[in-house]
Amino acid sequence: MSHTPVHGTWEPAPATRWEDAFLSGNGRHGILVFGDPNDERVVVTHHTLVRPNGGEHARPPRLADRLPLLQDRLLAGDLTAAESFTDGRPLQWVQPFHPAFRIRVDRAAGDGPGDSRSAYRRDVDFTTGEVTAVCGDFTTGEVTAVCGDFTSRAFVSRADDVIVQEIVAGDGLVIRLDHRLPGAPAGLRVGHGALLTPEGALLSLRARYPGGDRAYTGVTLVVGAGAELVPPAVRVTGARSVLLLTRVLRHTGEADVVAEARQLRALLAGAERPYGELLDRHLELHRTAYRRVGLDLGADPAERALPGSELLRRPDSPALLERLFAAGRYHLLSSSGLLPPRLTGLWTGDWDTAWSGAFTTNANLNLQTASAPAAALPEVTDALAELISGQLDDWRENARAIFGARGVVAPTHTDGESGRTYHFDREYPHQLWTAGADWLLKPLVDHDETRGERDPRTAAVLAEAAAFYEDFLTRTDAHGRLVVVPSYSPENRPANASWGALNAAMDLSAARHTLLTAARYHPERAAQWRTLADRLPPHRVNADGALAEWAWPGLDDTYDHRHLSHLYGVWPLDEINPYDTPGLAAAAHRALALRGAENHSAHGHLHHALIAARLRDAGRAAHALREVLGGDFFHASLMSAHYPRRDVYNADAAHTLPGVLIEMLVQSTPDRLVLLPAVPDSCPAGELRGVRTRFGAELDLGWAPGRATVTLRPSRTARIDLRTSSGAQPLDLVAGEDRVLTLGTW
Repeated sequence: MSHTPVHGTWEPAPATRWEDAFLSGNGRHGILVFGDPNDERVVVTHHTLVRPNGGEHARPPRLADRLPLLQDRLLAGDLTAAESFTDGRPLQWVQPFHPAFRIRVDRAAGDGPGDSRSAYRRDVDFTTGEVTAVCGDFTTGEVTAVCGDFTSRAFVSRADDVIVQEIVAGDGLVIRLDHRLPGAPAGLRVGHGALLTPEGALLSLRARYPGGDRAYTGVTLVVGAGAELVPPAVRVTGARSVLLLTRVLRHTGEADVVAEARQLRALLAGAERPYGELLDRHLELHRTAYRRVGLDLGADPAERALPGSELLRRPDSPALLERLFAAGRYHLLSSSGLLPPRLTGLWTGDWDTAWSGAFTTNANLNLQTASAPAAALPEVTDALAELISGQLDDWRENARAIFGARGVVAPTHTDGESGRTYHFDREYPHQLWTAGADWLLKPLVDHDETRGERDPRTAAVLAEAAAFYEDFLTRTDAHGRLVVVPSYSPENRPANASWGALNAAMDLSAARHTLLTAARYHPERAAQWRTLADRLPPHRVNADGALAEWAWPGLDDTYDHRHLSHLYGVWPLDEINPYDTPGLAAAAHRALALRGAENHSAHGHLHHALIAARLRDAGRAAHALREVLGGDFFHASLMSAHYPRRDVYNADAAHTLPGVLIEMLVQSTPDRLVLLPAVPDSCPAGELRGVRTRFGAELDLGWAPGRATVTLRPSRTARIDLRTSSGAQPLDLVAGEDRVLTLGTW
């Protein structure tokens, strides 16, 4: 059990809402643990569980033959022309993500954990991925009568891909798998099984979706105790503790649950400490990843010791930032493996998941995964690469069907199975958006720069993305510049035109970045792609002195919007910055100052903070961060919500916040290091260790008022431009030679 709250969190009572349940996961399976001594509930999830809704058969609209006419009309000034660029289908959501079932462990009713904080405690340890719940007097170690003799601990193994739970609670436990979770469809066909096998008591739950043969099966093997069947449950007899091993199988047809039980039992072959030995194998992977980076803000030890729910009531506390930074990296790691995190990470306790629990690629997934290279989580970038590589055929189909082009076009929404563009309507014409592949590839390019090697998979997709622009960028303006037409700025529209327009700033930046990056990866094509990039028009500065969201003359800005798509060139790209393009940076800063918060969604605030940090505006970045910290966005689990007052379970804030803090303290490109560009006032001193830079050095940073110390451990030789508040200076790094710098005023 964790007693180090900086690297974990705890509560003095069980969860009563699934949103407050503590989380564990291995990037495939996930669990939400309530920690109730008398009615323990563990909700089980799996990344592949999406409910068929017709989206599995949907194809992109076949509009390529109508594209030239649309382009003619938009170029001629018909700024509503794109509204008819559709095949007339109604809005179709991607297949919704859903929970599998819950494991219920009941025992004789007791008085519950009561209010005594010395009698009950539940923890999640970020360093191990373990969730524990214990009844007892923590000062004496004695069992109390408040909730009896109870200990539960669980984790999801990264090594063996299995959910492991051990319960110590005396004799007479009743264990069952229960599909009755909120929103479960009435037509779900569910069968339960309970068997006594040589491997142990075996529980199974098979659920078949309405209207087809797609199904999933949950299997729980009960080990280390005698058992009797009380179908559909098992009653444990003759043992004080019991070990549960659980997996979820996605399939059509039938699943062989007995064979799965044998595989689960085989994990324990020769084990003298079954739970401990499974945990040891898991820790080799999980703990190593988690410990690579850490943040210490010198918080008050008394505040560090508070339960998470109490600490959340202190939005100005450095201890809260420490814990949310640690929790964000923990949850991001735990939800990344087979796929990267969804809108809900890897977790949900409700079948009616907002926005289908999709991967939304025009801000949400991108914000969640962007910090992975700097935060030393290649597990996240690997998961993102898996999502991309698994959908390339669908991306090619999007390019052909909609634009008549070679190459790839990414969708704005995907369920993890299909990458086809079919989620769109008049107000959200996502079929017009062409910048998605560039944004999804950006963390993979950053990761390549960090490690100094180019992944051939990334190189191949970049070449296809560049090929798309070769075919798509064929129209020119009166000055001979290329025009991105049609063009869409997610999810905004000009004040005086419809959603589909021309030369959205994001599209211009993405096209230029794709072509120039592909040129670096493929020198044999570099001249051709750089020439094409040079023909793109520059950004436009509007009458307000702000970088315009659309570079096409006559399109007026709409300022009050949650998305900041037009500032894509500032963050995550390096196209616009205070050092190389100060004029454009000033215009971008003006655009940021004019931007409203619209509905106060968490991703809007944190996106604002990231851009402000790149522009060295510490006050604006801190204000945006405070909007989230003080807006009641976090559940007791330290997973976040989409809106204030914990409205709509959503991982954007939880997973993005570590990246925001890193950007406020350290920024890097392949040839530049920026130190302490936007330090929050609430954090006048601290240490950030283990950050990876894009010029190939690991970095530790310590700072206090007026001084800072940085240690660089370069893996390759480089000359970089070091930027602090005092100015710029060149810095030579030699591979294998640590460099320690002490800086004055920053």
